[in-house]
Amino acid sequence: MDAMHLKYMQRAIALGHKGTRLSYPNPSVGAVIVCNDVIIGEGYTDAYGGPHAEVNAINSVKDESLLSKSTMYVTLEPCSHYGKTPPCANLIEAKKIPKIYIGCMDTFSKVSGKGIEILLKAGREVHVGILEEECLELHKRFLTFHNKQRPYVILKWAETKDGFIDKERIVDGIEDAKPTWISNELSQQKVHQIRAEEHAILVGTKTALKDNPSLTTRSVAGASPIRILVDRTLKVPQHYSLYSGEVKTFVFTEQNAVHENVVFKQIDFSKSILPQILAELHQENIQSVLVEGGKQLLTSFIEEDLWDEALVFVGKSQFTKGVTAPEIKLKPIKESYLQGDLLKHYISS
Repeated sequence: MDAMHLKYMQRAIALGHKGTRLSYPNPSVGAVIVCNDVIIGEGYTDAYGGPHAEVNAINSVKDESLLSKSTMYVTLEPCSHYGKTPPCANLIEAKKIPKIYIGCMDTFSKVSGKGIEILLKAGREVHVGILEEECLELHKRFLTFHNKQRPYVILKWAETKDGFIDKERIVDGIEDAKPTWISNELSQQKVHQIRAEEHAILVGTKTALKDNPSLTTRSVAGASPIRILVDRTLKVPQHYSLYSGEVKTFVFTEQNAVHENVVFKQIDFSKSILPQILAELHQENIQSVLVEGGKQLLTSFIEEDLWDEALVFVGKSQFTKGVTAPEIKLKPIKESYLQGDLLKHYISS
């Protein structure tokens, strides 16, 4: 593939990343329009209900007469159906853009080749699969949501150098209720950045009781994710942070309860709860969920093979004894350091 085409698709991918979290439930697409080796228009998907990337790119072109001799680079197959906005494939056809380079096909049933078909029938030159892996990575949340009928699941925890996620809580008959910090300040800031990129965040009862977390993005700019608590018998007190009302919050429980600041969702705890939870989140149009613990919840996702990525922060400290970390029997695809902490990145097989 010509380096020029790769360069323009890389720019489209970079634009697509700007719209992450803003475009839900639409994919965050990037688009670039080039004429005579000069970028004359570009755009990414607006917040839901607003223009898509292709529309924004076309609208940014100052001289519309150039479109009929231009090339468009777009990270995902242009849509072919009416939603909040008209089909982008029809607009590209109407504007007589002769060449379209597409990063990856949209496997969403309402599109799935139909956008490409519209363009081909109109006599346009269409190329598919330009930087496909990078484009699939950009759209992994949207594609997983529609292909697997569940959110994209990212597991995250911090563990000590000797493999513990928590210290021994009972010492001389007294329980230490303070949160256990394993990762350093830079790693903690990184976690907030990750939270800002995902649609929702999930914790179990023990984590909520022990840490009383707010699960917000306090350390970085960006919207806080929807908060999700699994609390079978509603042990978490309602004066805790998860009941504050500052962020939309769901509580999965077997109890029948009402609270002005949260939405209770009853599920059957006599069966596997994860498929039920993920199905409910799919119904709520939640496209990604960051699972932050505790061990039992994380291990259940691993054992039931209901995860897509895992981020494991390994700190410098050692506990000797305590709560052992979950185990992933795969090699990390990438390792990096954050001021001494090791971050291991896993992809589900």
